Amino acid sequence: MAGDAPQIAFQATPFQTTPGLSHPLGATPQPDGVNFSLFSQYATGVQLLLFAAADDPQPIQTIALDPFANKTFHFWHVFVQGLGSGAHYAFRVSGPFDLSVGNRFNANKVLIDPYARGNTNEVWRRADACTPDDNVATSMRSVVIDPSGYDWEGDQPLHRPMADTIIYEMHVGGFTESPSSGVRQPGKFGGIIDKIPYLQDLGITTVELMPIFDFDETDVRIVDGQRLPDYWGYSTLGFFAPQSAYCVSPESGSHLQQFRDLVKALHRAGIEVILDVVFNHTDEADELGPTFSYRGIDNRTYYILAPGDPQYYMDYSGCGNTFNCNHPIPEKLIVESLCYWVREAHVDGFRFDEGSILSRDENGQISMHPPVVWAIELQDELADTKAIAEAWDAAGLYQVGGFPGDRWSEWNGRYRDDIRSFVKSDPGMVGAVASRMAGSSDLYQADGRLPTNSVNFVNCHDGFTLNDLVSYNQKHNEANGENNRDGNNNNLSWNCGVEGASDDPAVEALRSRQIRNFTAILMLSRGVPMFVAGDEVRRTQQGNNNAYCQDNAVGWFDWTLVEKNADMHRFFKRMIEFRKAHAALRRDQFFAPNEIAWHGTQLNNPNWYDPNERTLAMTLAGSGGDPDIHVMLNMYWKGLDFELPTDRRWLKVVDTAAQPPHDIEDPGSETPVTGSTYSVQGRSVVVLISG
Repeated sequence: MAGDAPQIAFQATPFQTTPGLSHPLGATPQPDGVNFSLFSQYATGVQLLLFAAADDPQPIQTIALDPFANKTFHFWHVFVQGLGSGAHYAFRVSGPFDLSVGNRFNANKVLIDPYARGNTNEVWRRADACTPDDNVATSMRSVVIDPSGYDWEGDQPLHRPMADTIIYEMHVGGFTESPSSGVRQPGKFGGIIDKIPYLQDLGITTVELMPIFDFDETDVRIVDGQRLPDYWGYSTLGFFAPQSAYCVSPESGSHLQQFRDLVKALHRAGIEVILDVVFNHTDEADELGPTFSYRGIDNRTYYILAPGDPQYYMDYSGCGNTFNCNHPIPEKLIVESLCYWVREAHVDGFRFDEGSILSRDENGQISMHPPVVWAIELQDELADTKAIAEAWDAAGLYQVGGFPGDRWSEWNGRYRDDIRSFVKSDPGMVGAVASRMAGSSDLYQADGRLPTNSVNFVNCHDGFTLNDLVSYNQKHNEANGENNRDGNNNNLSWNCGVEGASDDPAVEALRSRQIRNFTAILMLSRGVPMFVAGDEVRRTQQGNNNAYCQDNAVGWFDWTLVEKNADMHRFFKRMIEFRKAHAALRRDQFFAPNEIAWHGTQLNNPNWYDPNERTLAMTLAGSGGDPDIHVMLNMYWKGLDFELPTDRRWLKVVDTAAQPPHDIEDPGSETPVTGSTYSVQGRSVVVLISG
């Protein structure tokens, strides 16, 4: 609909139809009606169901598409005269149910449109979609939405250079759902708008929103009396529709407007929006899962089926099925979805969950030049859009440093693991840490890529929070109802001597120092830094490293921590400011020999090959008149004296072992350093600038 138009008033007489057009796919409003188009190669019949309201148990009109008049090749289409925005609709698709070839047609099942721009689930019952019986009274419905007419007030995607990007990963619901948030629309798109001043003050440049494509939040398990829903949203229902649960009054069809309002407000504040997108599988899961769209429309086209026994699905995603990304029709859907979000919602970029599945061909094998990856890379409409791959999948494919495509950035899992090991005092890591802080040249330089191909992170939504990384040796996922079997067992974490929460001041001081160490290293590294919402105030998930189902205090941002841990918030803010103020940290080139010198405790002696080494230092030449930077990292548990270059005067900016506010000095208040050495306390980071 144009903006937030009212729902249409249905006429007493049936809507008249004409054959319509095969393109574009989906529901396309026109001045005199709506064109519907649906692809199904193996269907023998299609019905369009029109509902007067989102919660009506039966359609007000059913339109049977004539295969001779309403079908062009494999595209089924019809134009409904007089229909408008706000109409609720769905499909029934008939055809053979033949598991020997992978067909799963069942005209009893009511199906949402793969190209729907909005869906509603007011009467939806997931269990009814898992049986062969008719489920019209409890089905989801798609909504006709006209993207035209929105007043963007001159807004456009921000096109910030990747080298200047600082990513803040957040869950739309969890960011403001806690009563402590104090926002007007907690857990909704609008809730984030109320927190934009907080984001501006922190200094991040980009929010990366965990999935906002429509997912089934009603998929709930009850464990020990607790509701455990699909909270994170990594099982997609529709790739063009914003999540209805993040909208106020989604039955009005205002999904797109409310998301646009958020994007426009963030852009006005200078903050980009990256969407975490899940094209690797859908929420229809395995052969026992619900049939609500793709499976019932054209199972053989949309999924990679098991060779020799196509009643089953290849499960490279770990979620029951694998989307057939490099078949021409799913490839078309993926590219058109991305273009839609850029064109109609001004999105600045995308992070691709289990992105390596995009490199698998129709048989699940690795493709040297996967069509969908290169289509995204080369699509003109996406040329200025950030593309970030999670360069692995659940079947063991690991492509960090080798994901197909040139401009694709990658979540650098090697960075995460090497920095975690180093900060918890594992020996012999200094060579790897130098590579990671230098932009991972060992991974990206040989084939002409750049430091910005590396998204550097210590943690993400999938694992421990930064606080829990320094507070737990083991995961504690019992609340997920899977007997603590879920989640990663290899966390490279260290609890600083006590498992979980502690009232020991020495333990808490060490944990805060370790968090500052991680943060300083992250912000001093070339590449693109990313951290998780709440890390800046020591948000905890109580040791749960897989809070995918915790729509409660475990998974929410506790806003009381902003005041409680104000010193940590200040440290993050100042480190972000430091990164922004020093261009040498952000250059999108690998270091030239005259830009950097590596050291250990002795100058020019970094001890690369010492298996027991836990120290590293570097001197980085300033860029464009900026001061030089000297960094000393001591992850040994005792203090050590580091030699200093004596050909210039040094000022201390950061000492993570110092008490706040002297852990990081305010600009202009840096402390002069005297002498030829600096005593760096155990497990700490010191940063000096010339002056």
